[in-house]
Amino acid sequence: MIDEIKQDAEERMGKSVQALMDNFKKIRTGRAHPSILDSVKVSYYGSDVPISQVANINVEDARTLSIIPWEKQMVPEIEKAIMKSDLGLNPSTAGTNIRVPMPALTEETRKGYVRQARAEAENARVAIRNIRRDANGDIKDLLKEKEITEDDERRGQDAIQKITDKYIGEVDEHLQRKEADLMEV
Repeated sequence: MIDEIKQDAEERMGKSVQALMDNFKKIRTGRAHPSILDSVKVSYYGSDVPISQVANINVEDARTLSIIPWEKQMVPEIEKAIMKSDLGLNPSTAGTNIRVPMPALTEETRKGYVRQARAEAENARVAIRNIRRDANGDIKDLLKEKEITEDDERRGQDAIQKITDKYIGEVDEHLQRKEADLMEV
């Protein structure tokens, strides 16, 4: 029973770290990367789809993305979607090729993005601690129902704490990498 609780907690903590990684992708660095446009949706025959489903996205150089739509009539739609997104990007079109230059980050915007990254990391840590609390509560319930001994409870809580420490360490590692990436000029 304790093994099931540990496994469930570990699975949920892993999902929290994955969600953090997805949120970090949305925080743009000075470099061009196709994943920056993952959150941008384009209207395609009445439904909103990610840009990657209607066009090829390539990195032209360190600061420019190149988008080549599969259908010519999608060019204005893709431009509009990028302009409407909260990414602060201004696409320029040459025929069917859309170029998206990445503006250089100022010191102020870098610090703002670092603050945003720290907030995302803190949210992930809180989620992991909440999972720990739930798992420990489940273990205490087993003790109340006399399904496990007090020694089993202590061992279970220690194991949950080790798992929690491991995942919080992962969050800190990812945050450190993202901060270094953001502050790199």
